[in-house]
Amino acid sequence: MPKSALSGSRIRSLRTARRIGQADLARLAGVSPSYLNLIEHNRRRASPRILDAIARALSIPPEALDESAGGALVESLRAATARAAPDAPPETDRAEEFVGRFPGWAALLAQLHARAEGHERTIGRLSDRMAHDPNLSAALHEIVSAVTAVQSTAAILAESEDLAPEWRARFHANVHADSVRLATAAEALVAYLDTSGEETGLAAPQEELESWLERQGFHVEAVEDHGAGGANGGADTPDWSRLTAGQAELASAASRALAGDWLRRAHADARALPLDRLMPALTAMFAPGAVFAPEVLARQFGASLAQVFRRLATLPPAAGVPRFGLAVCDGSGTLIFRRPVEGFALPRFGGACPLWPLYQALVQPERPLRAQVEFAGRPPARFVAHAIAGARDPLRFEPPVVWEAAMLLTPASALGETGGEEPALALGSSCRICPRAGCAARREPSIIGA
Repeated sequence: MPKSALSGSRIRSLRTARRIGQADLARLAGVSPSYLNLIEHNRRRASPRILDAIARALSIPPEALDESAGGALVESLRAATARAAPDAPPETDRAEEFVGRFPGWAALLAQLHARAEGHERTIGRLSDRMAHDPNLSAALHEIVSAVTAVQSTAAILAESEDLAPEWRARFHANVHADSVRLATAAEALVAYLDTSGEETGLAAPQEELESWLERQGFHVEAVEDHGAGGANGGADTPDWSRLTAGQAELASAASRALAGDWLRRAHADARALPLDRLMPALTAMFAPGAVFAPEVLARQFGASLAQVFRRLATLPPAAGVPRFGLAVCDGSGTLIFRRPVEGFALPRFGGACPLWPLYQALVQPERPLRAQVEFAGRPPARFVAHAIAGARDPLRFEPPVVWEAAMLLTPASALGETGGEEPALALGSSCRICPRAGCAARREPSIIGA
């Protein structure tokens, strides 16, 4: 059904709800009844002038009949349809008609779909934190220790009737001290969980850095090379400490130091791949019929693939260019940087499954890897992963050699690869909340079912 159904069906629904005859509405709008009948049955497309006249006759704002007003609702309903049980799929071909006739119900379904997706992301994040967060584990251990101490002292006081006054006073002091420790630990845990749920004000310096970068869209204008004369048009290198001072997210000196290191590295990447030359080359790769090839960019600019990956993941928004995701780990497999992308949940504390291509690159240094990956979800999201591993400082002869791997994530839809072109590697956030059944790498049953 054409999208004009969003207007035609809506006009018919509003007219009947107001008990206005078709001939009366046609007269008020200045059109013939037969022409209005064709519009209401979605056989004719109404011009903006006629829609305005009908809106005035119905005493509603003109934008209420705008076809584009329901476009987002239609897409949300189709996304919600993909989450429905396969044995009872709704009529996807009538989504436009449903939005046109029942915009309120359609909006409610879209809101419920958005809330369900948000809850799934929250479950994934909290599950990851509960399973792997060392700070949370230490906080819980402190609470258990304090509770045990209070319980033991209270048991002595309750079971010993002939305690000397000085010993009874000492045990009372111990109970008081341990109860204060318990209250302090509980308050700290609640505060930690409250802030970490919003991913701001986090305890770890790396988390503070990522929160600061997320607020800026992972692009800091100060790192750009404006002109051929060098950084910022030939000026001296910016004072990175001034850029990081006073930032709410960078609450600790350690996070500010990490931010300074990140800015220096991003500045070097910007000099190697200048924005004014990179964007035309990148935009051309996403033109119809073109092929996205980061290795071509690396050769063209004389940069490493890891530099290209980092640069692409920190570009400012641009028309025709997707947002890239990035994950970087060191030789131990510990994630040292992540730039999440919509539809692909990069773990913060653990869960190796989403990082599978990254680890594959780590065991094959200097060998570029490319794979289609499909992240578990409703519906599953497809990405193309490019990964490379190498020495952090390739010019260093003295041991130890510090290895680092980087993985770039590109939405398959932006590349025109929506499925079927090649087998996709199935990934999930963690076994505990992954709905995939029959996975050979599963370590434990899923708590949400398959």
